[in-house]
Amino acid sequence: MNFSDDELERYARHLVLPEFGGRGQASLARARVAVVGAGGLGSPCLLYLAAAGVGQLTIIDDDAVALSNLQRQVLFETADAGEMKAERAASHLHALNPHVETVAVPLRLDADNVDLLLAGHDLIIDGCDSFTTRLLVADSALAAGVPLISGAVGPFDGQVAVFKGHDPALPCYRCFVGSPEDQPDRNCAAVGVLGALTGVIGSLMAMEAIRELSGFSPSSAGRITLFDAMAGRFRTLSLPKDPACLACSAQ
Repeated sequence: MNFSDDELERYARHLVLPEFGGRGQASLARARVAVVGAGGLGSPCLLYLAAAGVGQLTIIDDDAVALSNLQRQVLFETADAGEMKAERAASHLHALNPHVETVAVPLRLDADNVDLLLAGHDLIIDGCDSFTTRLLVADSALAAGVPLISGAVGPFDGQVAVFKGHDPALPCYRCFVGSPEDQPDRNCAAVGVLGALTGVIGSLMAMEAIRELSGFSPSSAGRITLFDAMAGRFRTLSLPKDPACLACSAQ
């Protein structure tokens, strides 16, 4: 594809990378990515994807900005308090990069709308804080044969993984977690979270998305990256496919 002069300057540091170049940048420009959750993980992830030039970003979040979010949700400003996250995120991202189409979906994702909201995307990113929603997103991505990037954090630790359970050799999200239930007493408000930690994990989620879309290096599907902020240490573990998984074993 042909890039405008503005795009050539904007993406110059990508274009000079031999492993990335114009082909990788064009792949990003053609991509449609759905991001579920514009909070602590979604904020840095969305910022880097918009800056990188992903063609369309669909932001799905039914929450409003609160002052307590601003300790870690770097996509928002104090003046955004009380406004819908999806709408303010779309506005800020478009201001950052007007070449990116931003679609705000200020709705709660549920069993009735999940397939409709995620349809037509090349990649799905999940940074929400509910297992109920995570499993809905994972099952929809699996059924559509679309890669899923999942990130999660605790007070001082986080994890990122790429799931491609539609591949017979690779695990799906349920191979990893099974069918857990939400624990209402385990949330950021109750247990806290180190603000910069969400930036580390959200940035890693953006990195994996860019890797998947551009192909600058092989996919990391089948592995999980763990970060311990207390120890300042990363670890990478292999994730096997569960032959008895109720979601992907039939495939």
